[in-house]
Amino acid sequence: MTHETELRRFGKLISSIASGHVMSRSESREAYRQVILDLQPELQQGAFLLAHFMRTPTVEELSGAWDALDLYDTAKISVEAAGPVCDIVGTGSDPMKTLNCSTPASLIAAACGLRMAKKGARLVSGVSGASDVFECLGIDLDLPLQRAAQALREAGICYLPGEAFLKSGWSRLIRSMRFTTAFNILGPLTRPCPENNCAVIGAYAPAVCDRMIAIQKEIGMEAVVAPYGMVEGMAPECGIDEYSLSGPTRVVELRRGSVSVYEVTPEDFGMMRVPFSSIASRASARENAAVVLDVLQGRNGGAAADFFCMNAAAALYIAGMAPDYRSAAGMARHALASGAAFRKLEELRAFQGKEELCPV
Repeated sequence: MTHETELRRFGKLISSIASGHVMSRSESREAYRQVILDLQPELQQGAFLLAHFMRTPTVEELSGAWDALDLYDTAKISVEAAGPVCDIVGTGSDPMKTLNCSTPASLIAAACGLRMAKKGARLVSGVSGASDVFECLGIDLDLPLQRAAQALREAGICYLPGEAFLKSGWSRLIRSMRFTTAFNILGPLTRPCPENNCAVIGAYAPAVCDRMIAIQKEIGMEAVVAPYGMVEGMAPECGIDEYSLSGPTRVVELRRGSVSVYEVTPEDFGMMRVPFSSIASRASARENAAVVLDVLQGRNGGAAADFFCMNAAAALYIAGMAPDYRSAAGMARHALASGAAFRKLEELRAFQGKEELCPV
């Protein structure tokens, strides 16, 4: 097969997808392999990604795309651990931008004894991503993945930057994309730590939560909650990819192969509702990191602290460390108030930290 024939075949696939063609899982895996490995011109890659996403990918297609991402682009660490290893991550692209929540929530959950293989990336939408905030908190994003594995084994938490474990394809694409694609759904589902068997994965829309859980079930994940948080007084489509302290949260839960959908409120966590402005993103990554540090060091015990504890509680709940959200929130609040969450950041810095900390 000549190179020109390959280009034309891929171009024909783009046109057929735009016209409604649905790929099989294997066909999707092969198409995404070509994109991930940069085997097609950038123009065709962009056209494919947009055409596929605008046509609304099926679960089977997204599972095939996940296969390609896992097989061809995801570097792995291994800690040979039994028991729960959790992650907290979001898709981004949500209409309402909050303080970075998954970063402190991971530290709080780890301080409760839950091993956290936290992954993330630099900003895709909004002001800052987990990598931006962790960097401000003193984490060196350029260290080899072996240091993350050591941190997880010895400190019970590690940070896995997408820029490090996604070897070439996704990180190359995400640097130039400013539109939503299947990678916004697949990025949070990557599994650089194969022992990762439970997760909190927020999404920017309810239907995306449904699809992510369906994919997680398809690929054999044990336990996941996918929240879509809403803001009281705002339209339902104006939401966040986390549990909300400013209104109800729609949750899709996968546990041992069974899927359920329900709604929770701040009151279910034993918390008061707050105006969205109390948890809204600040103007820069440095300002968001400063709020996180203030909360971890006990200088800010208000809405931001509750917001972080709420999402840490979700991890404790889905990992089976607490029977319900309220009990889990109590555990999270204790870990924060005792200083254990800040000490967990210091432990993480010991393995993955920079030599010199950036002021926040």
